[in-house]
Amino acid sequence: MYSQTKIAIPIFEKNKEKAIEVANDCIKKGADILELRIDGLKDPTSKIVNEIIDEIDFPLIATNRIKSEGGSFKKTEQERIELLLSCSENVEFIDIELQSNDKYIQQIKDTGVRTIISYHDFEKTPNLDEIFYIVKKEKELGDIAKVAFMPNDLDDTLKILAILSHCKDTIAISMGELGSYTRVMASKFNSPITFAAGRDPTAPGQIDIETMKSLFNMNLEI
Repeated sequence: MYSQTKIAIPIFEKNKEKAIEVANDCIKKGADILELRIDGLKDPTSKIVNEIIDEIDFPLIATNRIKSEGGSFKKTEQERIELLLSCSENVEFIDIELQSNDKYIQQIKDTGVRTIISYHDFEKTPNLDEIFYIVKKEKELGDIAKVAFMPNDLDDTLKILAILSHCKDTIAISMGELGSYTRVMASKFNSPITFAAGRDPTAPGQIDIETMKSLFNMNLEI
């Protein structure tokens, strides 16, 4: 049975021209959806962001990642949210972090755009009960929950499989080389989205899209 999991490729570039170039390359390689990392742009404005989106003309997740969760946005929190709001009518999803102020999450929800509520920890993987709690809070706030954690051992990666097995509408990732297989296994649990690399990885353990699509097509049994 064909997997319903969409392969997303992050676009993390400093300028508009490069972002469009890389996006078109990723589309040719078979991406199902792209993630526009607004925080990757050197000096993003709503005009530039929407010009990129219009030029790409492909399903997009808009993300403006905060520094504490691996992002590069350097301006104020209000400016970060305003950039996301400015493109809400032109994208399929907006990804906003769970730790964002509730009023900002509500402002984005009020636009009618579908939301991914995310949580990243690049140092550790919490216990399973804590992860379930985080996912529950995310699903109360948005349409899709997303969690990504750094494993310290194989048991940590198995926690992610448990989340994928028990939680619908959830993206769950174990990062780094140790957890890279969870990005592929997401398709076996019909996770809505998994992430691959188009050119350069934007997160630890990302698999290039050609390898990801090949593994998807193998239709391995678990």
